[in-house]
Parts: sequence; structure tokens; C-alpha cells
Amino acid sequence: MKRAVLIPGLAALVAILFAASLMAGKTWVPFDAWFSNDPRWWIIVELRVPRAILGLAIGAALGITGAVLQGFLRNPLADPSVVGVSSSAALGAVTMIVVFSAMHPLAIFGGAMLAACGSMLLLAGLAWRSESAVAFILAGTVLASLSGALTAFLISVAPNPYAVAEIIDWIMGSLTDRSFSEVKLALPFIVAGCVLLLFTGRALDALTLGEGAARSLGVNLARTQMLIVLGAGLAVGASVAVTGVVGFVGLIVPHLLRPLAGARPGALLLPSALGGAALVLAADSLVRLAPGASEIRLGVAMALLGAPFFFVLLLKMRQQSWT
Repeated sequence: MKRAVLIPGLAALVAILFAASLMAGKTWVPFDAWFSNDPRWWIIVELRVPRAILGLAIGAALGITGAVLQGFLRNPLADPSVVGVSSSAALGAVTMIVVFSAMHPLAIFGGAMLAACGSMLLLAGLAWRSESAVAFILAGTVLASLSGALTAFLISVAPNPYAVAEIIDWIMGSLTDRSFSEVKLALPFIVAGCVLLLFTGRALDALTLGEGAARSLGVNLARTQMLIVLGAGLAVGASVAVTGVVGFVGLIVPHLLRPLAGARPGALLLPSALGGAALVLAADSLVRLAPGASEIRLGVAMALLGAPFFFVLLLKMRQQSWT
């Protein structure tokens, strides 16, 4: 599909799903109640606008990060969790809840972002002077494993059962009851991270020819690594800090859009950002429409969608290896 058609089409889809996100929920708010004295209008203003903005921003961040990582690592199974930023941010938030007994959103956000920044610095140190994608993957795997183990340890030693409930609820990932305070906190970091990731397009295209060919074309692979570390750290760290862990967006979206955008990794970045935003907005609207008094957590819904997708992807790759 031509880029001149794909980008406007995805942008229009995001706009439609953004409007649907404002209307959908336990209380349906139709268009004729908007900008009126209808009390349902305040549900949109106070609750659903910040939630929809966060859904759009977080989906875009996860989508573009997945596309960048799959292009850089040349691995179709790469996901933002590969670099360990998601699990590190989760560890920071859990540390604030368990060790410092902090329940305020600002404290949890601060802990998550500090951990995300720390993980970026550690990843940069582990992969320093290495231009190989293998070293990058190994460093990210070490970070993810260590953060996951420490998070499990903190949960197991938490003395307060209410804190454990809060942690489990937060780890499941959700946009419920998010406000403009969270938007103001997270949006600048997410935008900065996405802008840094957009600068990697030319290097990702050159890497399809191999690392040696990319160097001969003038691509600085160490600089590309640093852009990815910083961009993914800021965008994914801020996303996890305000919603908890929402997985599989970065895995699913590039695969769905690659047949439309073409095989060139650089051409997939902007479509993946728009596709990620559309996917999270749609999923967040659907979880609010689920039967029952409470909502299904967004992270749980994405896992229910992403795990079968991952399994089918593995089977497809296995069949291709046999042929």
C-alpha cells in the first residue's frame, strides 16, 4: 500500500477510535451530549479525555519501540521488554510501594522513571563500545531477568497485604482513573522518546544489508544504539510508570503493518506508532464494555490477545524453517 494512503488512513482510524474511547464505558455518552449541560459531558472532560490521551501516547510509544527493536535486532520476536526497561520501571514502582510505603501516583511515577533511567545507564554501560546487536540483546536480557527477580522478591517479602494487592493491580496494567496529572507527567517523556526513535530510520534501513554494509554506508552503530536506549527508555519507562505493564503492543503492531508498509524498517516507524495508538485505544474501550461491575485490566486484555498471536507467529516461523 502506498505511504500516501497508509499514513492518512491510520491517522483517521486513530481519530475515530479516540472519539469512540470518549464515548465508550459503563455509561455511554453519545455525541448529542457533548459540549452541553448534560452531566455525562463531565465524565468525558474529567475522566475519559486524559485516559484517551494516555492510551494514544502509550500505544504510539510501544508501537514505534517494537518496530525499532525488530529492525535493529533483525528479530521479528523483539519487543520493548527485550531491553529490560519495562521490567526495570516496574521494579522501581514496586520498590516505592513496598520499601517506602508510597501509594501516591507521583511517588510511584518517580520511582518508575528513576529505575527506567538507571536501567538505560546500565544498559549503555554494558553495551558500551560494542556495535553488535547480540551484546545489546544480552545486556537487555540480563536487565529484564534481574528486574523480574527483584520484583518477585519484593512482592514475596511485602509485609502489608494491601501493598501486595496494590502491586498486583498495578502490574496488570490499566488506564483506569488516570487524570491530567498523569498526562502532564508522562507525555513529555513519551514524546521525547518517540522523536529520538524516529531518527533511527536510516540506520535501520542500512542494517538490513548487514552490520558491515551499514558501516560502509556511514552508519554509526554505536550512536544508533544510544538513540534506541534513550528513546526506548524514555518512552517505555514513562508509559509503564503511569499504567503498569502493558505488553505485546510492540510485538503485534509491526507484524500487522509490515505487509502494508513494506519490508523497509524505516518506513514502518510512523505507521507502527499510529497502529499502536489505534490498538491501545480500541483495547481500552473494549475492556470498559466488558460485563460486570469492574473493568478487565488493559494489560490482561493485551496478554490474552498477544499470547495467541505470539504462538501463531512461532508456528509460522517454524513452518518457514522447514520449507
